[in-house]
Amino acid sequence: MTAVTRKARELFRGRRPVAAVWWEACAAARACRDAWQGPGRERDLVVQSLKAAGAALLAWTVAGVWLDDPMALIAPWVALVLVQATVYSSVRQAGQQFTAICAGALLASAAQAITDDTTGALVLSLPVLMLMANWSRFGQQGVYAATTAVFVLASGTAVSAAAVGHRVGQAALGAVIGVAVNAFVLPPIHLRDVRENLAALARESGDILHTLADGLREDEWDGQSGAAWSSDAARLQRRLEALYSARSWSRESLRLTPGRLRGPRRVPRTVPPEDEDQRWSRVTGNITALTRTLAVAGDEQRTPAPPEGPTLDLYARLLRQIGDACHTEAARLLGEAAEPRPRDETEMTMEELHRRLQEGLREHAGQGAARTAVLGTLLLQAENLWAEIVPEPSEQ
Repeated sequence: MTAVTRKARELFRGRRPVAAVWWEACAAARACRDAWQGPGRERDLVVQSLKAAGAALLAWTVAGVWLDDPMALIAPWVALVLVQATVYSSVRQAGQQFTAICAGALLASAAQAITDDTTGALVLSLPVLMLMANWSRFGQQGVYAATTAVFVLASGTAVSAAAVGHRVGQAALGAVIGVAVNAFVLPPIHLRDVRENLAALARESGDILHTLADGLREDEWDGQSGAAWSSDAARLQRRLEALYSARSWSRESLRLTPGRLRGPRRVPRTVPPEDEDQRWSRVTGNITALTRTLAVAGDEQRTPAPPEGPTLDLYARLLRQIGDACHTEAARLLGEAAEPRPRDETEMTMEELHRRLQEGLREHAGQGAARTAVLGTLLLQAENLWAEIVPEPSEQ
């Protein structure tokens, strides 16, 4: 696959529009493959899309075929947009949208009764409705007040209390169908995303620590290397924000969702506790501080000086051990079979590395305060990382 990617890049070099289409097609193909292979975000999107289409078709069947309603357009339109990412958001937006539609239908009908002209009614009602659309109580549904007014006036039906009630009834029918389909047909549950983001955060933390370990073992590293490491650490912060977003979606997806319809075979039964979010938030902060210290120490224009020789090699080995522990945590979160080293052996290795680094710290104390301060800071950050990733090892 790497060779194919390389050839594709050479082929499309200098042809940005064609390359953009190619990469989008590849992304779509990967999404289709992932949706076919097993549960995941891509399959969830397919399910939600088909549910929205099904809700609209059902609403059209009820309103347009069974009831033979000339304003049947409103019901499938409302049902389509109310199949949201969670049942709670469907219910909340149903209330907002229904209120907006009622306001649009009532004001448009009143404007038509006053002006007795479609264009005049649009001129009179649309500015007011667009101002109402910015009301915070409507959320993102306020614009439907104005679009409802356009549909009502463009339909050309006579103005009457029965006609207005009829339009509102169609909106209510669509809202009920959309919410019911979303709530009772494979209701969306977002528990998988929390676990996947936590595992990705642990895995990427381990990757960064391995990169640091490999870089420190090289003969030369400078401020440019440190800047690259800091950039890698910044990606961890974005992953952490994605985790917080997934946690919020997880909480919301369980609201108003019947327990027996949560589909235990489609999603994990539980999610990791929220303490895990805080733990990996601290890990992210420690890695960010570690890369910042290394960037400052590698900058020739700054006073701090990095450790050298065997001490630096020992520190690289320590970071690799911590990175291995991160990868083990990632496998555990995903329920994968991991083959970590025996805990006793790992603890002995860590204690030995820690002891030798403490000796190196005493040796560096005789070489100047700058090197001692840098090594002491790096050692403290590594200890903080190990304490967070493997808490209370003696009790496990």
